[in-house]
Amino acid sequence: MTAKSNYLLALVICCFFSVSCQNNAANPTNTSFEVLNSKEFVFIPETDTNQYYFAWQESYDYHTALCNNVFPPEGYKRTTLVSNSFGDWLRHLPLNLKDNTVYLFSGEEKTNQSAQHAIINIDVGTKDLQQCADAVMRLRAEYLYATKQFDKITFNYTNGLKIPFKKWSEGYYPQLKGNKVVWINSSQNNGSYTSFRKYMDNIFTYAGTASLSKELKHVALKELAVGDVFIKGGFPGHAVIVVDVAFHPTTNDKLFLLAQSYMPAQSIHILNNPNNDTLSPWYSLSQVNQQLSTPEWVFSSDALMRFID
Repeated sequence: MTAKSNYLLALVICCFFSVSCQNNAANPTNTSFEVLNSKEFVFIPETDTNQYYFAWQESYDYHTALCNNVFPPEGYKRTTLVSNSFGDWLRHLPLNLKDNTVYLFSGEEKTNQSAQHAIINIDVGTKDLQQCADAVMRLRAEYLYATKQFDKITFNYTNGLKIPFKKWSEGYYPQLKGNKVVWINSSQNNGSYTSFRKYMDNIFTYAGTASLSKELKHVALKELAVGDVFIKGGFPGHAVIVVDVAFHPTTNDKLFLLAQSYMPAQSIHILNNPNNDTLSPWYSLSQVNQQLSTPEWVFSSDALMRFID
C-alpha cells in the first residue's frame, strides 16, 4: 500500500470515530457511557445533571447527588421513577462529600461512627428534636414544600391531633389546652421557609414513631419502593426511610438504601449494611426473612409502610 493510500485510510478512520463520538455525545444512554479500552468495554455511570430544589440549600450541585455517588452493584439497575416524585427527589438528595462524620445537634461527634456510609447534607437543628421519625417527617415535608404541595404538609401529634402547615402558614399557632388544640393568632407564622422550619420543630416536639406509624399504610415487602419507611412505633421506637432502589433484570432481586437519624438528634445518614460487606451500603430484599437488621435497630419483616398521597 502506498504512503498516499495509508494517509487516506487513516483519514477515513479518524472521521468515522469523530462522527461516532459526536453521535454518542448527542444521544447519551440512560445508564452509562461505553468507553473502548483495548479489547474490553468499560462502563462508566452517567452523571445525572438534572436540577432539583432543596430549600435548605442556597444552590444545588448535582455532583453531590446521592445517585451520582452511590452506585448499584454490578448487574443491578436503578428502578425507573417519575420525574420530581418523592422517590426521585430522595434519590437526588445532596451528600456531604467533605465530611463523613455524624454530628449530634450539640455539635459533638456521635460515639458510633461505624453505622453510616454517607452523610446527607441537611441541617440537624440546635435542639434534640430531629431524631428518627422526625428525620423521616422532615424529608417528606421538605419534598412537599419544594414542590409547592403545601396543603399536603400535615402531621399528627402523638395524641392524634392533626396539625396542618396550611393553618400555620395563615398566621396561626397551635396551643395545647388539655387534649385539644386551640389555634391562636400569630404574626410570626407564615409560609416562608423560616416559618416552615419552626413548624417542623413544633411537630418534632409533639410527634414521633407512635404517631407517624398511625399515619402510614402497610406495604408488602415485595412492593418496596423509594420513599417507603421501615417503622416500629412506640416508646422507644425507630424509623428508617428507603432512599433508593435497584433491581437485577435477570434474578429480579431488589436492593435498597436506607437513611436514618437516631437518638440524640443527629446528622441524617445513609446506613451501612452490617450483615453483607459485599453489598453494603445496599440491602437485598431476598436476604430479608423474618427481620431486617440495620446497624442500630432490628425491624420485623412486616414493618414496611408508606405515606398516603
